[in-house]
Amino acid sequence: MTDLEHDFSGLRAMFVNCTLKRSPEQSNTQGIIDASAAIMTRHGVQVDVVRAIDHDIATGVYLDMTEHGWERDEWPLLFARILDADILVVAGPIWLGDNSSVTKKVIERLYAGSSMTNAAGQYVYYGKVGGAVITGNEDGIKHCASNILYSLQHIGFSIPPGADAGWIGEAGPGPSYLDPGSGGPENEFTQRNTTFMTWNLMHLAAMLKAAGGFPVGGNQRTEWDAGARFDYPEHPNPEYR
Repeated sequence: MTDLEHDFSGLRAMFVNCTLKRSPEQSNTQGIIDASAAIMTRHGVQVDVVRAIDHDIATGVYLDMTEHGWERDEWPLLFARILDADILVVAGPIWLGDNSSVTKKVIERLYAGSSMTNAAGQYVYYGKVGGAVITGNEDGIKHCASNILYSLQHIGFSIPPGADAGWIGEAGPGPSYLDPGSGGPENEFTQRNTTFMTWNLMHLAAMLKAAGGFPVGGNQRTEWDAGARFDYPEHPNPEYR
């Protein structure tokens, strides 16, 4: 079977690994990131990978927490790299059936920038595509992925079909994705979902980039603030004043 010939060389992708393990400790989440990134790189996408826990990211919901009592905060530098990307994949492990604390912190800090606007007056993440990668050795892939993907779309990212992938093995304590004999890297379900997710992220990002971003019309925060209501109907109650 012939490999697909596509050139996505105009795209940039960023993977944020929300593992609890500092480098150079092995991250199982990184195993799936590497597989997805390899497909992107093969088709010309510039890939940026960051392990969030290796950086001094403050807790909070402002763009720069040093302006709110924190001595250090590396998030502004990471945020600039995210703004340069067309694709953002938030990846992380499952703990007690939920996303890691690092994943939650990253989502909160992404939210901090969500009120910013782009050149068209839309929210700043409009025109960017989001995905999720989940790993663990306990149940919760769909719950964790749905939380990430809901959060990303709520703040302006576009989500393609099949925008998540993951591996958990058997329910209950057991080997992790990259452990010898786990079967994780050989698992066809994970391979397929990772591949489909990667291609769908690239396809949608390429479509949006070719269109000059997400369509403008009825979604410009700057225009709304200036008084535009984009055909929102007047209140139907005649007694409402």
